[in-house]
Amino acid sequence: MEFSAFYQQAVARKGGEPALKSMLPAVPEKARLMEVSDDRYLSLMTSCIFRAGFVWRVIDNKWPDFEAAFEGFVPAYWQQVPVETLEQLAADTRIVRNMQKIRTVPENARMIMDVVQGYGSFGRFLAEWPNEDQVGLLLYLKRNGARLGGNSAQYFLRQAGWDGFIMSHDVVTALTRANILDASPSSKKGLAQAQQAFNQWHKETGLPISHLSKIVSFTVDNG
Repeated sequence: MEFSAFYQQAVARKGGEPALKSMLPAVPEKARLMEVSDDRYLSLMTSCIFRAGFVWRVIDNKWPDFEAAFEGFVPAYWQQVPVETLEQLAADTRIVRNMQKIRTVPENARMIMDVVQGYGSFGRFLAEWPNEDQVGLLLYLKRNGARLGGNSAQYFLRQAGWDGFIMSHDVVTALTRANILDASPSSKKGLAQAQQAFNQWHKETGLPISHLSKIVSFTVDNG
């Protein structure tokens, strides 16, 4: 299916081309990914993990308290933090006291520090990973990190400024209706089907993949 069909549907639903374009996410240059410090990536990763299955607004409003409780999310510190520190956090009223999610911080800190050994920074690792292989990056984060399967990793990448798609409910609905997706959206096969479509549309239109993903989502009536 040509992308123009999705585009025209999205334009019609959003009240015209200018309105549609105003809703598309910013896509920083890859060089900007390398300017972000490793602690900011661990912070963002953690916020996406805590948002999963929770009211995002609550987590966002409490995030300054999270930053204070986790002392800035420095990976070199958190990769080797003693279990007693995690237990103290599980009783800290400044944050959402979910021990399973708290435990992801040292695990993901170790993943980041392992990456730093090979790339110098986590931002360089992200910048050098090809956008046409988002599936490979998602699998890497899932295998080497903690609670970074499903959409948490996809939202992390989007908010970090990495140009990729998100398998939101609306995107999955649109791709399924177009007979592009016939597997579970969280499976390797389903992700590969989506990747193939977005790669093709990127070549066809020159648009960033995150814009393509957002436009596809706008074709679904979720009201």
